[in-house]
Amino acid sequence: MKETQEFLKNAGVYYLATIDGDKPRVRPFGTAEIFEDKLYIQTGKSKDVFKQIEKNSNVEITAYNNGKWIRVEAKLVPDDRKEAIKDMLDKNPDLRSMYDENDGNAVVLYLKDATATIYSFTDAPKILTF
Repeated sequence: MKETQEFLKNAGVYYLATIDGDKPRVRPFGTAEIFEDKLYIQTGKSKDVFKQIEKNSNVEITAYNNGKWIRVEAKLVPDDRKEAIKDMLDKNPDLRSMYDENDGNAVVLYLKDATATIYSFTDAPKILTF
């Protein structure tokens, strides 16, 4: 899990794919934090991405950095606890201009049943599960 988080953070931007009916939707994200031994991302409940995750929690994440790329298959599970949201916002203070742990909109989601595979053109794929 830690290696996956570090890869995503070092990439700076990763892309989250969701399903909207029968169509894929992909958008850039930047948050990836470990809290209580789970890897979390963050969004807003009012956003389409969250509504898509509520309907189908299966997602993929991908990022590229220094000649390697990662694909993460997982389910996203919302965590509405204020302490989990506060931890994310405290670790990502730029989000505080848009979100607050008391606003009813901020939500964090943790990756469940995740398989991350790190690829390159020169090395065998490295598979991480958490």
